[in-house]
Amino acid sequence: MTAEIANKELSTSSAGPDVPTMTLHELDADTHGTFRRYRRDHPVVLHEAGSYFVLRMADVERLSKDVRLIGSGTAIPEMTGFKQGAIFDTFDYGMLTANGDVHRRRRAPFSKLFAARAISQMRPRIRRVIEHIIDEWYEDGETNLIEALSAPLPAHVIADMFGLPDGDIPDFARDSYEVTKVFLFGLQPDELASIEQAGQRLRDYVARALDDRRRNPRDDFLTAFLAAADEAGEMSPEEMVFQIVMLIAGATDTTRVAMVMQVALLLQHRAQWDAVCRDPALIPAAVSESLRLEPSAAAAGRIAVEDIEVDGTIIPAGSFVTLSTMSAMRDERSFDRPNTFDIGRSDQMRMHAVFGYGVHRCIGEALARAELEEGLAALTARIPRMQLDVAPTLVGHFGIRRIDQMRVSWKP
Repeated sequence: MTAEIANKELSTSSAGPDVPTMTLHELDADTHGTFRRYRRDHPVVLHEAGSYFVLRMADVERLSKDVRLIGSGTAIPEMTGFKQGAIFDTFDYGMLTANGDVHRRRRAPFSKLFAARAISQMRPRIRRVIEHIIDEWYEDGETNLIEALSAPLPAHVIADMFGLPDGDIPDFARDSYEVTKVFLFGLQPDELASIEQAGQRLRDYVARALDDRRRNPRDDFLTAFLAAADEAGEMSPEEMVFQIVMLIAGATDTTRVAMVMQVALLLQHRAQWDAVCRDPALIPAAVSESLRLEPSAAAAGRIAVEDIEVDGTIIPAGSFVTLSTMSAMRDERSFDRPNTFDIGRSDQMRMHAVFGYGVHRCIGEALARAELEEGLAALTARIPRMQLDVAPTLVGHFGIRRIDQMRVSWKP
């Protein structure tokens, strides 16, 4: 199923009289409230941009594993205005949007590198990075936590894993954050140009890094990735470059948002922050509950290759389908008090929906959890009396969400 066919179907098919359409205006005004209102009576709704949004947890989980829904290929960049270039190629060559054997061979070299045991061994290094970052501003007694910790942390961890120079971190972090704007709606021509330029810089940077590892192998992730990919002999040089591009972009921006939101939610619920400070064993539950209530990644995009019936609603073949984990994780049918932040809830997900399901489940889950848990452990141990001065604003309802600032203070 090509993106062209999917877009053509979206522009000509009708949702029928019983399927309402959500507007960008109402979603921007109150995203969670809009999802809640539609979810109550409709398992599926149309988005005014053309996608069918699946809103309930049971349906999202089931359809995530349904072979009639496939990876979106280049549909997302084409719908947002990228017909060619580095952004288009990131989706065309990446594993996240691929299907079948292509997806398998692109993902395979990462399996051992991102295994839970391998990532667990990295935790002491991650904690040292976090402690070093905190040391740089702790004596100031106040900071913007996004700029001070949640933005630099994943970039530093990636640099450490990949053996990249610390001096390169500001540039590839900036480009990563720019590239993920592709998931926003209503982009203007100058914004499209800026995103494409960032994609080109990131692609060229990764190509140079991989070329350097071929000539000068090291004991690092990139060298191991090249060895695994070469041994399998199933990926082209372009595919190798864009797997790393997508990995860098996805691993930096999602953790950036999640890190600051978990701290904000805990500080807004002071008794739970204090509980975590007293008992670090609560940290994994706090991370999971934060990801449920305010996820950094809002949804997964798919294309229907056949008509799909969802509780009486038909999603036509060729349609772009958004599996809204953001809506699903507040579904009243699946969670008790779904809009309440509670790190002690008894109905936490065994397989967290924010990381997806099935063959496309996020390969970086263990790394994300390690960064988030070690980050929260360091902050609660070092700054237990932290106060929230300016709460962050989180926006977006598709792909990676965006965040503005979060100011905190304490007495050193």
